[in-house]
Amino acid sequence: MQKITPFLMFDSGSAEAIKFYTSIFKNSKIIDSEGKQPGGSFEIDGFKFNTYDGGPYFKFNPAISFFHICDDEKELDDLWNAIAKEGSIMMPLDKYEWSEKYGFIQDKYGICWQLSLGKISDVGQRTTPSFLFTGGQLGNGEKAVKFYTSVFDNSEIDGILLYGDNEPPNKPGTVKHSQFALDGEKFMLMEGGGEHDFSFTEGISLMISCKDQKETDYFWNKFTEKGEESQCGWVKDEFGVSWQVTPDILLELVSDPNPEKANRATQAMLKMKKIDIQALKDAVAQK
Repeated sequence: MQKITPFLMFDSGSAEAIKFYTSIFKNSKIIDSEGKQPGGSFEIDGFKFNTYDGGPYFKFNPAISFFHICDDEKELDDLWNAIAKEGSIMMPLDKYEWSEKYGFIQDKYGICWQLSLGKISDVGQRTTPSFLFTGGQLGNGEKAVKFYTSVFDNSEIDGILLYGDNEPPNKPGTVKHSQFALDGEKFMLMEGGGEHDFSFTEGISLMISCKDQKETDYFWNKFTEKGEESQCGWVKDEFGVSWQVTPDILLELVSDPNPEKANRATQAMLKMKKIDIQALKDAVAQK
């Protein structure tokens, strides 16, 4: 089971977006796009995304993008062209020192993708979430990598490459590129100097699946120690990244086939910050 799942909060139309992604990415499939909640989920090569229609509150931006490896050049070109048709090119598809062919692009919904020609063995994962630290978070990249890998079991740092002198506009010692694993799942992190008008938002959060209250408490305490509590299991860590600390049973209770039970679970959840499993069960059991 995927421990950490990207959660994409669309204004509306997430079902349309799911159909688009699963039509252009190889080995992708829809898991759910017509559930009881206004959202759904899909997979790209076994990597799961959750979506939700949350209204016009948050915009997607490059602070979190998704690095995707293509096995051959035609696959890469076809994928790039499909996204570029109504998207915005941020770095052209070209040869770079780190890739024979690579490009950074924002799709028509605002989600950003880094597409690269290569082999899955280069990373160990076809699609990989990638953080971009800029602005007020510039200089915290290495600290963030070490913090995240200290929180999750089965974690390791594959490598951290730092900027040296004379690489403007980047500050020496900031992260040029890093790759690390959290509970076996790959992530990347980079830092960007220069002028950037974006930062982390709730538009893309990371949902942590927790098996019980003990694990829920553990992650909640780790992220709120220097972070910021929010509602319904949401928290911002000290770097501004949003996480959802979600016990597995929460999703079961709020989607109960009995609409009255599902509503009681939902109403109880809406009053919570950290999710209290027993309180949810008590609410559902009320007559």
